[in-house]
Parts: sequence; structure tokens; C-alpha cells
Amino acid sequence: MERVIYKSLIEWKLKKNRKPLIVNGARQVGKTFVLREFAEREFTKHVYFSLDRNAQARHILESGSSVQSIIMALSALSGVDITPNDTLIVVDEIQESPAALNSLKFFCEDAPDYPIAVAGSLLGISLHGNYSFPVGKVDMLKMYPMSFEEFLSAMGKAQLVDVLRNNNWEVVNLLKGEFVDLLRQYYYVGGMPAVVQGFVSGNGPRAVREMQEQILFDYARDFSKHAPVNQVPRINMVWNSIPSQLAKENKKFIYGAMKKGARANDFDLAIQWLVDAGLVYKVNRVNKIESPLKFYEDFSSFKLFILDVGLMGAMVGASAEAVLTNNAIFKEYKGAFTELFVCDSLICNGINPFYYSSEDAHLEVDFVIQGKTSVSPVEVKAEENVHSKSLKAIVNKHPDLKAIRLSMKDLDRQDWMTNLPLYAFVEELKSL
Repeated sequence: MERVIYKSLIEWKLKKNRKPLIVNGARQVGKTFVLREFAEREFTKHVYFSLDRNAQARHILESGSSVQSIIMALSALSGVDITPNDTLIVVDEIQESPAALNSLKFFCEDAPDYPIAVAGSLLGISLHGNYSFPVGKVDMLKMYPMSFEEFLSAMGKAQLVDVLRNNNWEVVNLLKGEFVDLLRQYYYVGGMPAVVQGFVSGNGPRAVREMQEQILFDYARDFSKHAPVNQVPRINMVWNSIPSQLAKENKKFIYGAMKKGARANDFDLAIQWLVDAGLVYKVNRVNKIESPLKFYEDFSSFKLFILDVGLMGAMVGASAEAVLTNNAIFKEYKGAFTELFVCDSLICNGINPFYYSSEDAHLEVDFVIQGKTSVSPVEVKAEENVHSKSLKAIVNKHPDLKAIRLSMKDLDRQDWMTNLPLYAFVEELKSL
């Protein structure tokens, strides 16, 4: 399956001042697969070591020896002569060894001609411990679950991807029925690569759910394995509360919805752990829709979204019939699936969203994004009923804003707002 990150890997290989590469992201988003495919396609030779299964490789990287000694030892262990520039060293599960992670700085300083790429989940958490991190000595790429466009490509719909990327709106409108059907499938399957691969290979809805439930089980096991013991119950409470938080009319995260009397101080570390692990995205409020948005960020009010719409469907037990055969899924749970889909799509395409609500909560807009030259309030509508009172009121106060509405309606450019279909909005927002 082709992944968008592959292009970035090629760019890293060709960089003149290339540093060791960390591919970071949540567990099971495809980091290992894409690095091994990259190694096989783009390098004459490669070696692969997984630190959770290869104690010798871990010991070698932790040894503190010179880089040349490390390279010789890894060559002997793998049976492959590691030579400059044409051999890629791939190290998996790097988070298992902070000392091995720190050794990357020696490759940067003493052996830049030996390309090394490491994959790891939960890497961000090591930054909060007493471990040294090779700041300034590594290149980093963040990897996410498969986007809707990557899902289309995996489904053999590369021509539809071209239509979306070229903003060919005439063809998009003609193929609306197919796009809507594929979007329903994406809501059910989501973007976890193993699940997508299984679906593409013919696995039915029940098998898809079983794979998603296994991933959720693995995540819960990671909580117990990697998180501070006193935070594990709170992490579970936050994680399990997210679907119901998103099903509220006001999707702002409410501590009291988890436990009566709960306060921020009780759960802030648990939330940050999930964010650092890449399992949850935190979208903060802004109190003004003005550029630059970071000036107006309110860290005390936020929404939480999990990393994958298919996993949330598994968490709430959404049936295959409800998702795959009925357009009502787009508006079920007060549009929770649709807002999650939009948030995940923005983030995996490099767009950092905020949300806005007025001090009296009279006006609220689902997302606000910072473009190259403008700020855009983005309202998400899960169906074709698209009354936009808050969006209209905000634009009346700030006529210079480029307002965006995402809905199931076709493209519609009006003086005050542009409506984009939910299945075809990413490219236009990336160009703002």
C-alpha cells in the first residue's frame, strides 16, 4: 500500500545534510512496513533490527562504543556488510531503549555517510523522563493512520485520488454517489493499515471489527506497560470517555463527565500521556479568530479526538449495517464520527486545528485553521441540512475571514462562505 510519507522518505535520503531519521507515531500506523519497503526499494542493501526482540542489537547500540565499532558489530550480527551511503540501517521499537535512541547523535556527528532510520511509538514520552534525547542531531517524520485518500488508493481507486488532488469539481460532482459510499466504508474501516489491508483482501465487517478490537486491546496493554502505574486508571478513564464526550452537543472536554468532582489537576498528566503517545489529538480553543491564532490560544478549554474513526466505531460498537448501508451514520451521535473524521484528516495533512467559542458560548465554530495568508473558521455539517448561524454571525463581524463549511452538499462558492463536500475538502484547505 502506497503511503504519502514515502515521498518524504525519498527527500530525506537525498538531503545533503541528512541526519539519522526518527519515524514517530502511534503503534500500528505502519511505521515498520513503510521503512522496510523504503529500504528494499531505495537502497542496495539494508539491515533490520527490532530492539524488543533482538537483545544483542540493543546491547550493541547501548554500548557507548565508537560508531565504527557499532557498525562492525551490526554487520557481523546481520551478516551484511554495512557500507557508506548504500546500506540503510533500520532499527525498530527504538522506544524500548533510550540509550539506543541517544546513540543516534554519534551517527550524526561521526558517521553521517551511514544512513540510519529508526521507528518507534511513544517516543514523545521519553522526553518527559530522565533520558537524554539527541536534540538537533536527528530528522523527524510523524506518521499517522491512513488518510481517506490513502484508503482510496489502497482500494484500487487511484483515479479518484487524482480527481481529488486536481480539484476536478465537475468530475467530483458526477461521482458523488461513489465518493459517499467509499466514505461510509472509511468510517467503518478507518485507516489502521492492517485493518485496511484485511478489508481490501476480502475480510468482511466482522473480521474488520475483530482486528480493530485487537488494536484497542493492544493499546490498553500499552497503557499498563509504558505509563506510570498511578496514571494507568486515569488514562483508561480519559480514553474510554472520548466517544461520549464527542457525542455531546458541545464537544468541549468535560472532566466531570468521567467522574463526579473530577478536576484538571487529576487528569492533565493522563491526557498528556495519550497525546504524547499519538493516540489522542488535543484541539485547543481560541478566544479570537484572528491571525496568528497561537496568540489567542486558551489551554484550559479543548476537545479530544482519537486517532482513527474506525477505532472509535469499534469502541462504541457501531454496527456494520448502520455504517455501511445508511447515510444516517454521518449525523449519528450528533455528528461525532464526522467531526472526528475532519479533525483526523486535517492533522494527518499537516493542518493544525483550533476551535472557537465566544466567552458566553453563544457562538461556536467547530474548527479554526491558520492558512498561509488568512484565517478560516470551519463548520462541519454531517448532512445536507446546512444552516450555519454561528458561522454567518462570525463572518458578519469579520468579513475578511474565509469561511468554510464542510457538508454532504456539492461545492458551493458564495460571497461569504465556501461549502466543500466532506469527501473532497483536504486539497482546498491545504492551499489556503
